[in-house]
Amino acid sequence: MTPACKVLKSNKIEFSMHEYEHDVNVKNFGLEAADKLGLSVNVVFKTLMVTDDKNYYIAVLPVNHQLSLKKVAQVFGCKKLHMADPKIAERLTGYLVGGISPIGQKKRLKTVICASSRSLEKIYVSGGKRGLDIGLNPNDLAQVLSANFADIIDE
Repeated sequence: MTPACKVLKSNKIEFSMHEYEHDVNVKNFGLEAADKLGLSVNVVFKTLMVTDDKNYYIAVLPVNHQLSLKKVAQVFGCKKLHMADPKIAERLTGYLVGGISPIGQKKRLKTVICASSRSLEKIYVSGGKRGLDIGLNPNDLAQVLSANFADIIDE
C-alpha cells in the first residue's frame, strides 16, 4: 500500500489499482503504462515537477502530450518555470522518477491538472511506484490535491 493509496483510502475516494511488470529499459514510463495496461494514451496521465528555483509545482497531463512551461507558469503566477531536477523531485515527493504520484507526496505542492481530463470519467496516474497506476475520477483527484484544472498542454 503506497502513500498515494493510503491518502485515497483515508479520504474515502473510490479508486482502482492497476499493476504491470515494469521494464527497466523503458524510459517513457507513461507510455509503457498505457501500453501494458491496454489503455488509451488520452486517459493515462504523467506527473511532472516544475520550478522557478524558489518554489516547486506539480503538473498532471496526458502521457502523449508535452507540458507548456509558458502556460503552467501563467497558472502559478510565475514569470518563468523549468523542469525540476529529477533528484530534487524524488526528494520532495518521496517517490522515484517513473513512479511519482501526484497523491501522497512528502511535501504537498501546488498542483494543476490538465483541463482535458474533465471530459473523462476516469484517469490513470502513477500509484507511487513504477508498475502501479491508480484509476480515479479527475474531480476526485482535484479535490484530494486541492488542484485546479487548466490548459497546460503545448499545442
